[in-house]
Amino acid sequence: QVQLVESGGGLVQAGGSLRLSCAASGSIVSINAMGWYRQAPGKQRDMVATITKGGSTNYADSVKGRFTISRDSAKNRVYLQMNSLKPEDATVYYCNAKVVSTDFRQGDYWGQGTQVTVSS
Repeated sequence: QVQLVESGGGLVQAGGSLRLSCAASGSIVSINAMGWYRQAPGKQRDMVATITKGGSTNYADSVKGRFTISRDSAKNRVYLQMNSLKPEDATVYYCNAKVVSTDFRQGDYWGQGTQVTVSS
C-alpha cells in the first residue's frame, strides 16, 4: 500500500502565499511523476503542476509565473509554492504520484486533498 498525505492548505488573503507539501509512504520502490491537481465542487479535477523524476516541470497556464513545484526524491515529497494567490485559486488541492511499488507495478495514487481558501 502507498499513502499520500498533504499538508499546508489554509486561509490566505488575495496576493498572499501558501506552500503545500505532500509526503508519500508505504511500499515504494520508486516514484516517477508527481503532481498537484485541483478540483472545485461539481467540476473535473484539473492539473496544476507536475514534475518528473528527472525534474522537468509542467504548469497550467493559469498558474505559470505564480506557482512553483519541486520535489525531494530522497524524502518522497513534493511541494507546491503558491504566490500571488487569487480568489479563483481557492478550492481543494490533491497530490498525485505515479509509484512503482514492491510488486514492481506502477500505480496512480492520490492524497486526501487539502483546502485552499483565498479571501478577496
